[in-house]
Amino acid sequence: MALVRRDHFEFPELWRRFFEPEGEGSWLRVEEFVDGDHLVVRTELPDIDPDKDVEITVTDGVLDIRAERHAKTEHSDKDGYRSEFRYGAFSRRMTLPAGTKEGDIAASYRDGILEIHVPVGEEAKAETTRVAVVRG
Repeated sequence: MALVRRDHFEFPELWRRFFEPEGEGSWLRVEEFVDGDHLVVRTELPDIDPDKDVEITVTDGVLDIRAERHAKTEHSDKDGYRSEFRYGAFSRRMTLPAGTKEGDIAASYRDGILEIHVPVGEEAKAETTRVAVVRG
């Protein structure tokens, strides 16, 4: 197991978090590490139904995790009535490393932990292409 070193700063995501209006969503804290040939991303999401409340998408090399929580409890007895609720929207966007195999990403949910496995191949080698200049 190895920690993931980020050579870039996820600047747009931090600015989005800073300026987003209240109620638009909270930042999901994640743990990410490399285990063999997989990038593993974990986040704690207790009291979530992953079938209804979690959406994971990948677009142009960016992993987007969104979740919503809706929980309500009610208690009534001869002394009165008490109701408690917890709700909120959570999201996180992460740039995936070069060489990621987006079609083979898998996710699982167990004991309140969402775990996403992202297969990572060898980084794509940069090729240089010379562009000819035409005089007009």
